[in-house]
Amino acid sequence: MNSATVRNLLVRGMLAGLAAGVLALIAAYFLGEPNVDKAIGFEDAHAHEHEMEVVSRSLQSTAGLATGVLVYGVAFGGIAALAFCVALGRVGRFGPRATALLLSGCALLTVYVVPFLKYPANPPSVGDPDTIGERTTLYFLMMLLSVLLAVGATLLGRRLAPVLGTWWATVAAVAAFAAAIGLAYAFLPAVNEVPVGFPATLLWRFRLSALAVQTVLWGGFGLAFGELAERLLNPRPEPAARRRAVPAAR
Repeated sequence: MNSATVRNLLVRGMLAGLAAGVLALIAAYFLGEPNVDKAIGFEDAHAHEHEMEVVSRSLQSTAGLATGVLVYGVAFGGIAALAFCVALGRVGRFGPRATALLLSGCALLTVYVVPFLKYPANPPSVGDPDTIGERTTLYFLMMLLSVLLAVGATLLGRRLAPVLGTWWATVAAVAAFAAAIGLAYAFLPAVNEVPVGFPATLLWRFRLSALAVQTVLWGGFGLAFGELAERLLNPRPEPAARRRAVPAAR
């Protein structure tokens, strides 16, 4: 794949990430923000001291939310587009659409779902402010382990394919990945800082909404980028009637 094609795919990946970010923004606003407001209400009701807001809640839930989600979408869209350039033709006989959707699903699983199951997202008022650095480190460590183990499982599957065949090599690679993740879950410390009296239903809904936003983001990216990549790499032939209508150059 030449540099011009990679550059074009990178631009399309960022555009697809922006479009997916808009969809994720809508999901975050209607699914996540109501739960955030309820969590803040719980925090205000049980706080002994009320701190002055540096940024208003209305600005956080509109411009702040939009900026964060859209920048995240564009950034990860560009990274995913570069990963697509590496993966295309190397993960099976998949076309651009299928490869983009497969890559998005793997990214959702390794970058978000696996760390999420160990260290799920928490709404405001959940978590000790003094441990935020430790919790952030653990989360990104789990994310890094997930990505590295996914790469290792992919390489293992490719090595086993000539011996076991594609199907059983894939099964073995997935099983190895799941076992390694299970060990990481067992050895990394747990975090349980939910305050007494916090509504379990609210916590559950917040975490489901966070997962839904990421699913919308990566699913939307996979569909949008797959279509853009398909049109770039496999352009449709021009209809014969249109070709005849164009006068020949002299």
